[in-house]
Amino acid sequence: MKLYPAIDLKDGVCVRLIRGEMTTATSFNDDPADQALRFSAMGFDALHVVDLNGAFEGNSVNHNAVSSILDVMDAPVQLGGGIRDMDGVERWLDAGVARVILGTAAVRNPEFVKQAARAFPGHVAVGIDARDGRVAVQGWAETTDMKAVELAKAFEGCGVAAIIVTDIARDGLKTGVNVQLTGDLADAVSIPIIASGGVASVNDLRALQSRAGAPIAGAILGRALYDGDIDPAEALLAVR
Repeated sequence: MKLYPAIDLKDGVCVRLIRGEMTTATSFNDDPADQALRFSAMGFDALHVVDLNGAFEGNSVNHNAVSSILDVMDAPVQLGGGIRDMDGVERWLDAGVARVILGTAAVRNPEFVKQAARAFPGHVAVGIDARDGRVAVQGWAETTDMKAVELAKAFEGCGVAAIIVTDIARDGLKTGVNVQLTGDLADAVSIPIIASGGVASVNDLRALQSRAGAPIAGAILGRALYDGDIDPAEALLAVR
């Protein structure tokens, strides 16, 4: 299982939110490139970056912050937030992003997502953000009637590299990862599933690994890593 420390960008700085609400933002580092290098020094070999402003506004906003991360990182970076068309996908892949994450677009325009996945195999992931098992879009501001598992199944066989599933109710609260939701998606599709939201300790990583059923491909580490509740060396050792 691969671990992805998260850098969430709001107005050019690294923040963490609670349940995706922008008014709850806590700033952790005003230099995104510095934060990326810190994670690299801890031993992580991948990075999860979200343009929070972009997710709400529907187009990429934190260009300079993301570019500063790409300038210093050798490890692969996956990026989500505000990428809603093929031009956006191509632009970020050309800039050096290893994988783009399409969230709202996966609900609003699934054919575009499938087209992008086929055009750039291995470089397009789907972000499924769920509240009570149902998909939320537009920076989590709107909850749809679609079930997370149904959306995941819609992208089976089209070349999507991974699905990042986030339990919004747990995000930023360190209340424990939703093993059930993550596992339901992993069992429903052959696409690799990455868990996000609520990871509080290394025990959460062990719980994801030890569940019966399809293996979980990865986990995103957020506030618990920033707050020091997760020791990087212990976490990396636990998932080897």
